[in-house]
Amino acid sequence: MSEDLLLRAGTWSVVTPASAGWRYLSFEVVSLPAGAAAERSSGGDEVCLVVLRGSCRVRSGGETFELPGRGDVFSGPPWSVYLPPGREYRVEALEELDLAVSGAVAERGGPARVIRPDEVEIEIRGAGSATRQINHILPPEGEAHRLIVVEVYTPSGNWSSYPPHKHDEDRGDAEAALEEIYHYRTRGDGAFGIQRLYSPRRELDLTAWVADGDVLLVPHGYHMAAAPHAYDLYYLNALAGDRRSLAASDDPAMGWIRERWAGMEADPRLPMVQP
Repeated sequence: MSEDLLLRAGTWSVVTPASAGWRYLSFEVVSLPAGAAAERSSGGDEVCLVVLRGSCRVRSGGETFELPGRGDVFSGPPWSVYLPPGREYRVEALEELDLAVSGAVAERGGPARVIRPDEVEIEIRGAGSATRQINHILPPEGEAHRLIVVEVYTPSGNWSSYPPHKHDEDRGDAEAALEEIYHYRTRGDGAFGIQRLYSPRRELDLTAWVADGDVLLVPHGYHMAAAPHAYDLYYLNALAGDRRSLAASDDPAMGWIRERWAGMEADPRLPMVQP
């Protein structure tokens, strides 16, 4: 099962609920040369389109959304578009483009809109070598039905999604049941990160290197990531469940780590990108 959860760049094109073996979440990266276009339909999903590289124009329902974009995820803040279910849309690449499309099955949705960088809340989480930057693109309080989208920057040498946590049970304010996707981006020859996903009660323990373009499916279990010395790590997280909440439970053997952050300084390298 571990091999089915880590999808290497070049071996996957689209993640669907059927291919992932879950209920809601889908994901793809639309890659286009400058001047090319692609047509899609949100169908029964709400979708969030995040520019990873390049710039584009999105046309849908008589509206035009301009996304100035960025050179890559490490050189600028996110430009995004949210579309509710039932929308045909056309993506026109103004430059060579990588566009992440996260979707979740939804019976309703929020208004179609551009999400500009200055509308994205930047959170610096953790301290010391566990400091990372979270950009809340489509947060739980945003206008949507099920979908949540964030991007995370982890400076070289730091730990992320830490301490290991899970969100695979519905326990009210303590934990929400969420499907999750990690999509990684790295920079530099040989760049990589480390990811662990484990669930003792499901006899799952996956520890692996991850690199540019890889995808990890997180249907359940505790998870965490790390950026090796000299290599910064980026990942886009898409999440969906019956409740739009990021409530999670720490690994009970490691939750005490949060107490160590009191009085520690945040990593001064963060934020790595901002409007």
